[in-house]
Amino acid sequence: MPRLINLVPVDTSIDFMKRRLHALVLSVVLMVAAVVSLGVQQLNFGIDFAGGILVEARMPAEPDMGALRDRLNGLGLGAVSLTHIGEDARDVMIRVQQPEDTTDEQESAALKAIQGVLGDSVEYRRVELVGPKVGGELIEAGIWAVSLSILAIVVYIWFRFEWQFAVGAMVALIHDVLITLGLFSVLRLEFDLTTVAALLTLAGYSINDTVVVYDRVREKLRKFKKLALVDLLNLALNKTLSRTILTSLTTLIAVLSLLFLGGDVLRNFSAALAFGIIIGTYSTVYVAVPILVYFDLRREAVAGEDPEAEAGADGGPAPADKAGG
Repeated sequence: MPRLINLVPVDTSIDFMKRRLHALVLSVVLMVAAVVSLGVQQLNFGIDFAGGILVEARMPAEPDMGALRDRLNGLGLGAVSLTHIGEDARDVMIRVQQPEDTTDEQESAALKAIQGVLGDSVEYRRVELVGPKVGGELIEAGIWAVSLSILAIVVYIWFRFEWQFAVGAMVALIHDVLITLGLFSVLRLEFDLTTVAALLTLAGYSINDTVVVYDRVREKLRKFKKLALVDLLNLALNKTLSRTILTSLTTLIAVLSLLFLGGDVLRNFSAALAFGIIIGTYSTVYVAVPILVYFDLRREAVAGEDPEAEAGADGGPAPADKAGG
């Protein structure tokens, strides 16, 4: 049956490994930039982590933002952020940063004061109150969630393949998560619990792509006993290239739909996933696989003896390889 979609020719032979050092330098630069940004201006934590009061409301008419901001600041509740949200000019979002020693009773009183300023005819879309202590606990829980998920993935790869593959997968995952965090820091995008969920989803997506390529690498190690490792890695990447591109494109289309049509609630989640798909695909090709070159990857430990190994091991011609990913 003929292929209906064939974005990549079956005889593709791109020399990915030729650019591995350039890609390594680029990855190191991006990771260092992310660390610097996280250290200097940090993340723009949402109410989930920073604590405070968040109110999304639809006013009865388009409000005078300057006058409304002055009235809210006059309450003396703390730093007040007032912005328009959505396409309707009546929709506003109010964020109030509360001091660390704020009690639950004080937060409730502050919310009532805000509602008093807005009036009785306001339609409340979203109201959140998070204490600073709870926000700190959520930050710690988020760090543990991401860290333990990466550790669990690395342990799985170690048992599934060899320790060299586990190191490659770990470096690629740290690369993806760190650069995504750096993007949120540089662009000052709000980092909340939905973003943590996006990071965990990103880790799962990235490792899925990496495992597919790793499995093809192991298959080629069994077939081509004397083929240089760099050439073998190029062969595995080219044979999975069509699958990688199709999977990434279709997933990205769905995520971009959420980003542009899903509204403000899903915007940060979708932005993290969209960027993560791009950087995750890149890290599979130029981080997870090339890193195998720099470790003592023993073929006999990975491949073992295969009775159907290619005749090229004895100098004969190699069998035709199946196309596709």
